[in-house]
Amino acid sequence: MDIPVLVVAGFLGAGKTTLLNHLLRTANTRIGVVVNDFGKVNIDALTVAAQVDATVSLGNGCLCCAVDPAELDAMLDRLARPDGPVDVIVVEASGLAEPPALVKLVLASANPMIRYGGLVEVVDAAEFAATRERHPQVERHLRWADLVLLNKADRAGPGVLELVRELAGGTPVVPTEFGRVDPALLFDPVDRPDPVQRQLSFDDLEPRDHSEHLHAGYASVAFGSDEPLHPVRFARFLTELPDGVYRMKGFTRFVGHDEPFLLHTVGRAVRLTPAPDAARRTDLVLIGAELDETGLTERLAATVAREPVDPLDLLSITRFVR
Repeated sequence: MDIPVLVVAGFLGAGKTTLLNHLLRTANTRIGVVVNDFGKVNIDALTVAAQVDATVSLGNGCLCCAVDPAELDAMLDRLARPDGPVDVIVVEASGLAEPPALVKLVLASANPMIRYGGLVEVVDAAEFAATRERHPQVERHLRWADLVLLNKADRAGPGVLELVRELAGGTPVVPTEFGRVDPALLFDPVDRPDPVQRQLSFDDLEPRDHSEHLHAGYASVAFGSDEPLHPVRFARFLTELPDGVYRMKGFTRFVGHDEPFLLHTVGRAVRLTPAPDAARRTDLVLIGAELDETGLTERLAATVAREPVDPLDLLSITRFVR
């Protein structure tokens, strides 16, 4: 099984650590956290000393590491092993880091056990105007991201959500409070016979109305077809992905190629893997924010092949095969 590596970025105070705490408390998944910073970073009730190559095992199955960026690939190698302790790795970028630099390190990794899990940019909705003035590069960060979490949305001024969505272009923007987002939006849960043990943090001890729902703000769209897809038309769909789509996963089958593929996309990153044991049909789930279900279904239906194709057309889709 491939281990997704998720990069979480955002300026200081945006809520990255709050998001990580939430994921550690709620995800039924063993999470490895790589902290790309120097200083002390509070993860739940534990303070991780900032020393290169330091690792600490937690009761909830999480592994936290504080590393220099140059050591990131070596750390990924240590965590991403067939018998390794984690199912997903979250890299928390420094508050002043350039997120694409970390993404390039992840994509450049030669470890066959990992795959890119996306770049999530956490934005402080309450301080967005001030952040944008102090750090104008935040506009680039929004466009680079695969998903934007507009945190502290309950304290946002008028028009902030609309402005962030405009600046982010087609990147999906999900409003959140206290970093509460459904972990299933970021990575797939892992079925386990025994529940993952977790530590209580101070946040767990605070009085709170637990009837409130997670501020996920996202939706999913399913598409299936017994007929194979046209490789050129589907490749065009992948490269011209509709606004709001963050992830796509499932199985695809193309005319002229009997063997199905397992498909994973995060933002614009596409990964196809041969899946000879899968059913000879297409079954996809698209996940994102503000999705046009009718429009997505129609566009995918238009990729179904009802005519023969040139064998060379398969090259348009096999270029995504790892």
